Amino acid sequence: MGQNIALELKNITKTFGSIVANKNVCLQVKKGEILSVLGENGSGKTTLMNMVSGIYYPDSGQILIDGEEVVISSPKDAFNYKIGMIHQHFKLVDVFSAAENIVLGLEKEKGFDMPKYIEKINEITETYGFELDPYKKIYEMSVSEKQTVEIIKVLFRGADILILDEPTAVLTPQETFKLFAVLRNMRENGKAIIIITHKLHEVLTLSDNVAVLRKGEYVGTVETSKTNEAELTEMMVGKKVSLNIERSMPENPCDRLVVDKISCINREGVKLLDNVSFTARSGEILGIAGIAGSGQRELMEAIAGLQHIDTGSILYYDPQTGKEENLRDKTPMEIRDMGVRLAFVPEDRLGMGLVGNMDIIDNMMLRSYRKGHSVFLQRKAPKSLADEIIERLEVVTPSVNTPVRRLSGGNIQKVLVGREIASSPTVMMAAYPVRGLDINSSYTIYNLLNEQKRKGVAVIFVGEDLDVLIELCDRIMVIGSGKITGIVDGRNTTKEEIGLLMTKSSHMDDEGGKKDE
Repeated sequence: MGQNIALELKNITKTFGSIVANKNVCLQVKKGEILSVLGENGSGKTTLMNMVSGIYYPDSGQILIDGEEVVISSPKDAFNYKIGMIHQHFKLVDVFSAAENIVLGLEKEKGFDMPKYIEKINEITETYGFELDPYKKIYEMSVSEKQTVEIIKVLFRGADILILDEPTAVLTPQETFKLFAVLRNMRENGKAIIIITHKLHEVLTLSDNVAVLRKGEYVGTVETSKTNEAELTEMMVGKKVSLNIERSMPENPCDRLVVDKISCINREGVKLLDNVSFTARSGEILGIAGIAGSGQRELMEAIAGLQHIDTGSILYYDPQTGKEENLRDKTPMEIRDMGVRLAFVPEDRLGMGLVGNMDIIDNMMLRSYRKGHSVFLQRKAPKSLADEIIERLEVVTPSVNTPVRRLSGGNIQKVLVGREIASSPTVMMAAYPVRGLDINSSYTIYNLLNEQKRKGVAVIFVGEDLDVLIELCDRIMVIGSGKITGIVDGRNTTKEEIGLLMTKSSHMDDEGGKKDE
């Protein structure tokens, strides 16, 4: 592989008002190299790459391409320097085919020759090992197929430097394996590849070097083969962090929530949930895995009384009275009063969880704590509870009187999760509670969920990192296209088994999907 430097950043600084996003960052990536960029939430990774791709313009510093200083003031400039960025949120036209999206926006020189373009697209897919039907419509595609279109789109325009922002966030293990194979082929072809990610095991598997940012500043670059997860975490956080999730065996588990054959149908007649059945038990963490949009959100909202249920029942067994209640007939307030908590809905953090214009103290008062005891300190006033959550979860905020809307997404999550745990639930549903959080805060949340489990709470954890699901959960339920495709033992399963279940669309008892017992 060539060792020529494809891209070099020298003393790049970017501020937004009084906020310093990047300060004197120096970075370089060589041709034929995969560089991972690591950092905590808010460390400036995406901002830095947005300057390279022309979305932002640096306040000071230099960008060098092949040793020559360049000015990149727009995405068009970036393309001219053969730089392409693949963002987390795809920018595709659903009703167009793959080929039409790939050539969309090209300058029409000497006519628009679609057969010739498709021939070039097929050459790219064959060269790097992609799997893509150029005639397939975007709305018919899986997430990984859409991502393939985005990558081929920048390659079609001649990109030699590729930047991928969290490329595996919504992929199954099998899709991730295929993507890594393609990226390695691109590396062998001399491409310079930069990956922004938070999954340390993937960094160690794929990259040649790792660059670390902390609080907007460059910490250093290390060879992947000469480092490990603990060292990288310490570089990111600035202190040693324990990366162990201590999973205890469930003690005296008993049925707390029995979901029986529930179905939900939207106004267009599409089944959001199809005959879903499972049991959540006290003193146990039940994980839920699935490709994004498979029904996880609808399931959580159905239990919390926020989603209409067309058929089936949700039976709740009260630990104090021993009575059986069907939650299907209850309002969200009645369900919450029983101790059932929906801790986090990622698509609408503020709309469903917190009030953006209210400060942290007032948001603490949105839940009644008359029947509960805080996991931090018992029966605290809202201000004391807010102070305790800010300290324990390291919420970055000027004060407890700061409106929640002024906090970063990650800090909003900390406030919401902390408040819900403090309400002493009997059923705790945490949907993507660590999305956007740095690794230190993530493990704090995992430990808090384990605390709830030890207290006899039935914890339902919806996650996207399969390594965490396997390490944290006692059982893992996989959902695909609104159906349960299997429930497996968290201690004895593998990512590959879960990945296969994620791609199925019905309950397969004879192909690895095990019924809930």
